[in-house]
Amino acid sequence: MDFGFSAEVQELRAKLQAFFDEYILPNEAAHAAEAAAHRAAGDPWRPSPLVESLKVKARERGLWNLFLPRSPLAPQGLSNLDYAPLCEIMGRVPWSPEVFNCSAPDTGNMEVLARYGSDAQKARWLVPLLAGEIRSAFLMTEPGVASADATNIRTRLRRDGDHIVIDGRKWFASGAGDPRCTVYIVMGRSFEDAPAHRQQSMVLVPADTPGIRVVRPMTVFGYDDAPHGHMEVELRGVRVPAENVILGEGRGFEIAQGRLGPGRIHHCMRCIGLAERALELLCERLRTRQAFGRRLADFDVWHERIAEARCLIEQARLLTLKAAWAMDTVGNKAAKREIAMIKVVAPNVAEKVLDWAIQAHGGAGVSQDFPLAQAWTAARALRLADGPDEVHRAAIAKWELADASM
Repeated sequence: MDFGFSAEVQELRAKLQAFFDEYILPNEAAHAAEAAAHRAAGDPWRPSPLVESLKVKARERGLWNLFLPRSPLAPQGLSNLDYAPLCEIMGRVPWSPEVFNCSAPDTGNMEVLARYGSDAQKARWLVPLLAGEIRSAFLMTEPGVASADATNIRTRLRRDGDHIVIDGRKWFASGAGDPRCTVYIVMGRSFEDAPAHRQQSMVLVPADTPGIRVVRPMTVFGYDDAPHGHMEVELRGVRVPAENVILGEGRGFEIAQGRLGPGRIHHCMRCIGLAERALELLCERLRTRQAFGRRLADFDVWHERIAEARCLIEQARLLTLKAAWAMDTVGNKAAKREIAMIKVVAPNVAEKVLDWAIQAHGGAGVSQDFPLAQAWTAARALRLADGPDEVHRAAIAKWELADASM
């Protein structure tokens, strides 16, 4: 295994870090103030003018669509290993990936269209997504079933001549609250009598199709994440052309597995950046605050936590790089064990380091004056998103036991 980065990646990393230092970090307060102003005006779902202005600068600097490998429509896309240090930088500020057109769920949806979409589907949806002209949402999770097992999904996709009729209810549809969200990728059940993993399909649904009702935003620890949002969506008698089915009816589970590998590793890369930022804020706080006549940095308990945080972050980074290398060299399916391991490790590491950083900041750590509280909620939620810890741990244990019996 060689985790060395090419000269191209080193140059991109320097450019991205410079962009961050010039435009992202200095604008954190401005971004928060802008969001607060939109909310006070009764329009929290209004897209950020600041982010839109920064997108122009990012494109001018060639920092755009870096996440998508092996696509002629995005020749600047990097391998998973090469993208890792860049995605980590983006993860330091949760709203920043959109600036570079590298934010979920659009990245996962673009992966699906690039890998499995027809030429017509790519022309209609992938091209404007890559251009940043529209946003998208992914509708898989449902309120009435344990959606960690995708074979439970009950949303019905019924064939009616040249159309698909959709009936069901989804929630935590990330991105569906954005007024720029133009298309949903909906996973539902096409067949009842097929094998369990051949019953599901994925279909492209324009967001303005009759029969769609966005019921409400789902909050995550009280945050609605406007203007992005994680929405509950009802679909009743929604009709779309059968040509909107991706890859073919009954192949939804196959697509989901292909989509979730890159999505999971991107989350983990960003988690490492989030943990690094938390450790920096923790150390800065300890150096600048006193209690009981001593700097906080002089208390042994913080030495233990700083050292442990550094060890955890480095371990998580190396495991993530190994998973990225495996995905690039042997493919996502063969790298499933590594992907499962990092999906457990990285969010847990970020959550722990963020928790220590919050503790170091005292009451300020749980307030809106620092980015720590909202970042902690994001890390904690990632222990559920794209499969809960327990599912990944069960899979890892199954593979280990199978190896032991050989």
